[in-house]
Amino acid sequence: MPIYEYECQKCGHRFERLMLSCDDPAPECPECHAPDVQKQMSSGAVRPHGIPKGSGGFTPPSKPCESGGG
Repeated sequence: MPIYEYECQKCGHRFERLMLSCDDPAPECPECHAPDVQKQMSSGAVRPHGIPKGSGGFTPPSKPCESGGG
């Protein structure tokens, strides 16, 4: 299960959530409970050049996620 990073558009709080899939709805902010959170680019989701795909760590979802929240 991938960990997604989110940022609240209301209060600016950044947090992480372990999500079952990219199809799960975006969580609400744990600080102000606003529903308007945006998925952020995570450094853990980037595979550096030269490291072979499938060498461990992140396994991409079976279908690509659309960028943005949720």
